[in-house]
Amino acid sequence: MASLLTRLLPRERGFFTMFTEVTANIEAGACALADIFADYRDVAQKVNHLKDLEHRGDQLTHEIFTRLNQTFITPLDREDIHQLTSKLDDVLDLIDAVAARLVIYKVDKVRPGAAELAAILVRATGEIHAAVSQLERPDHILEHCIKINSLENEGDRIVRAAIADLFEQEKNPVELLKWKEILEVLETATDKCEDVANILEAVVLKSG
Repeated sequence: MASLLTRLLPRERGFFTMFTEVTANIEAGACALADIFADYRDVAQKVNHLKDLEHRGDQLTHEIFTRLNQTFITPLDREDIHQLTSKLDDVLDLIDAVAARLVIYKVDKVRPGAAELAAILVRATGEIHAAVSQLERPDHILEHCIKINSLENEGDRIVRAAIADLFEQEKNPVELLKWKEILEVLETATDKCEDVANILEAVVLKSG
């Protein structure tokens, strides 16, 4: 009886729209970070703009969790909605964390690898947005997931080279520690993009 009732009752489709808003906001955050590294001027103002995007992301995350608690029948498994929302929030939090460190650490110039990693994030978050936008018709989501995984591997290669260069070229131990942390947070952000891809893959397999 319960399974029959589940089939007959309408599913809440608003989650798809909300997820698309979330991923568009994350992609905007990645673009804002890339802009900071590409044109390292007016940094504090640009960081504040990114913080506004992060606050918007927190608001959207809260709205999804609230709707999840109030919805009887969801279009995806509740656990998948919760995990996907949390991992998406992690990506933007880490993008914001990179930007915040530039101000906190009073970084005066960009080191090799940072702009390249930020560009990887732009591409990866773009793939996430494209994939999530297709959740109602998931035929091509796996293609985007494969690209995200490839970008994460490229990010690993870039960060290894950047940290090796950092230890070879930077003589100031304080600057070395600052930039090692910034590069590692950038790498972690790309790792979280791959986490999102893994959840999307699981959702597709369940729906197949």
